Amino acid sequence: MNIFISGFAVLSVLCAILFIYTRTALTTISDAAFRNFQRVYLVVYLLAMAGDWLQGPHVYALYDSYGMSSHQIEVLFVAGFGSSMIFGTVVGSFADRYGRRANTILYGFLYGGACITKHFNNFYILMLGRLLGGIATSILYSAFESWMVYEHHKRGFDQESLGNIFSNAVLGNSLVAIVAGLVAQTFADNFGFVAPFDVALTVLTLMTIIIVFTWSENYGDKSGNWKQNFTNAFMAIRNDTKILCLGLIQSLFEGSMYIFVLEWTPALTPKASPSSTEKQESIPHGHIFAGFMVSIMIGSSIFKLLSKYTKVESFMRVVLFTAAISLTTPIIFKGNQLIVFCGFLVFECCVGIFWPSLGQMRGKYVPDDIRSTIMNFFRVPLNMIVVVILLQNLQMKVIFECCVLFLMLATVCQQWLYSMAAEQQTKPRGIIQA
Repeated sequence: MNIFISGFAVLSVLCAILFIYTRTALTTISDAAFRNFQRVYLVVYLLAMAGDWLQGPHVYALYDSYGMSSHQIEVLFVAGFGSSMIFGTVVGSFADRYGRRANTILYGFLYGGACITKHFNNFYILMLGRLLGGIATSILYSAFESWMVYEHHKRGFDQESLGNIFSNAVLGNSLVAIVAGLVAQTFADNFGFVAPFDVALTVLTLMTIIIVFTWSENYGDKSGNWKQNFTNAFMAIRNDTKILCLGLIQSLFEGSMYIFVLEWTPALTPKASPSSTEKQESIPHGHIFAGFMVSIMIGSSIFKLLSKYTKVESFMRVVLFTAAISLTTPIIFKGNQLIVFCGFLVFECCVGIFWPSLGQMRGKYVPDDIRSTIMNFFRVPLNMIVVVILLQNLQMKVIFECCVLFLMLATVCQQWLYSMAAEQQTKPRGIIQA
């Protein structure tokens, strides 16, 4: 049994133990209204994520089967990130003015359209699909959360329960990713590489129907046009350093995460000897990916435990620093498959803590009226980081060094945010008049 299968087995047992422990050690929220609200949100959110996960594993394989050159495939991938950075930022911000529910429905139509383009062996039609997918991704990572946080505040639920929703969303998302990978592979094996995209289209259609019948509409600032919303978002970032810190942390961490997604395969693949005539040894991508997802699930359980004993602003300093150290393994221990794999598992565990932590901090510091606009604002530097790194054709060692640098900068920003939050707590509330 190789290290990847063994690692997955050990992680699965640890994940189950942690999940059971958190269920018994932490107080369960018994509010029926909250539990119903959480269920309504998570069903839609997880279907939206399933529509995304079903496509991911076979995008490159589909383009390759159409006879696209490696350069054409690179251009298509960069176009997706560029679309998210430019067009997605504008369209995603429409949620504040025209409605978060309407924006999530638009996500279903745009990503569904992107799935349909995969049926055509034409570079320009596939490019259109990448542009639609880039815009949809910006909506996925802003409008759904904005709708949920607004409704959570509007219905008067406890602030701490917000972290519970984010943690369950991360846990569910990891399970969905594993199942979606298996389903996509089954359909691809039996019906060809385009089949997973048809399954994704079906899931996105179901998601859209459920939104129409179960979600109410909510808005941010309806008074101004989209230019005014951008101005208001810029002023909020400029005037509130805590929002600026959150945005920098998001851009630096997620930028490193997306780069990691593209680089973990070559980092774990053993190098063939120059004198050897044998083919380069392949690695079990499915088992490794499953191990990563279980690590994220472990992280979501750790988040719940940490939240019980300390503030999120405090423990995230250690999490971000740990993430930076974990990605030094392919730099320091290059070629040592076991140590590098362990480092990557630690990083994915940090990802599982990061997602609900960031969501809870955004719920605390980012204003509701321009939430979607601000969240999309920070997807610009995020996507710029990924595009710049992709276009430089850097050596793998240099790429991971950049990731470590980004994560160390994110740690500094988190320390800055922690200091401001602590200072705000210790400030006197004012002199009581006699």
